[in-house]
Amino acid sequence: MKHEAMTTAPADAAARKASKPVICYPVEDLPRPDLSAYRALRDDLELVQTVTVPPRDAATWSVPQGHFCRIICSEGSQVGDLNLFNAHDLKERLYTGKTRALNGTHVGTGDQLFSNFPYLRPMATITHDTLDWYGFDAFGGAVHDVIGTRCDPYTHNLLSHGGQYHHCCHSNLTRAFAHATDMPLHEAEGYIHDVLNVFMCTGFTRDTGQYFMKASPVRPGDYLEFFAEIDLLGCMSACPGGDCSSEHSSDTAACYPMVVEIYKPEGVPEGWKAPAVNGYDRSHGL
Repeated sequence: MKHEAMTTAPADAAARKASKPVICYPVEDLPRPDLSAYRALRDDLELVQTVTVPPRDAATWSVPQGHFCRIICSEGSQVGDLNLFNAHDLKERLYTGKTRALNGTHVGTGDQLFSNFPYLRPMATITHDTLDWYGFDAFGGAVHDVIGTRCDPYTHNLLSHGGQYHHCCHSNLTRAFAHATDMPLHEAEGYIHDVLNVFMCTGFTRDTGQYFMKASPVRPGDYLEFFAEIDLLGCMSACPGGDCSSEHSSDTAACYPMVVEIYKPEGVPEGWKAPAVNGYDRSHGL
């Protein structure tokens, strides 16, 4: 809850507020994928794997470099919390903060998902989104955000004065990742990171700046598709909030499974090159 200002506004307050915003990261020189080259492969794809993510739980899967991955709304309106890892180096993982800084608060067709430091390179390129019609609504909401962190048992414990809830997305992802990697649960938890909220409709309130969610517009048959720029390990939780229209973590919200499909194309996009690890020399001025 925002508190009222306690400090008297200075005489030039209006002028200070009127200063024009400056984009933090001008991206005109950022290499952008030739989306037409990716999409040219989509007419001849071979389905090679199907994974079902159970409601209020998580699952993992592999996406070989050069393959497409579709996250599908299969039975009912449902959001998913997605983690991505380099399949050969689990320390390299999705960095939603930098993805947000380079693309915006929500991602869609043509956007790339970047990995953490010191790698900082595209891990995946979004090639199709059946919810691209949604845009931003009157409340400032949009789908597929990279601003939310994931529902977790620690915040639940804090807000519920000691409650213990084990099917938050953080715990779901931790269990699934631990199982996939044979790591002890406490070690695996350290690898779980901020998520891409697939199908989730979110924004910030204009008056208080609070993070909000609203009913997802996703319906059965909708999907988000990406191309794996490197070999990936995916891990996703079907959120216990269902379509997040009322509750964030709940045993009563209607929840549905989600389906992940992996497709192999005939070749790679014309002119495509695998992204190299970031070229910064890591000397940090010394």
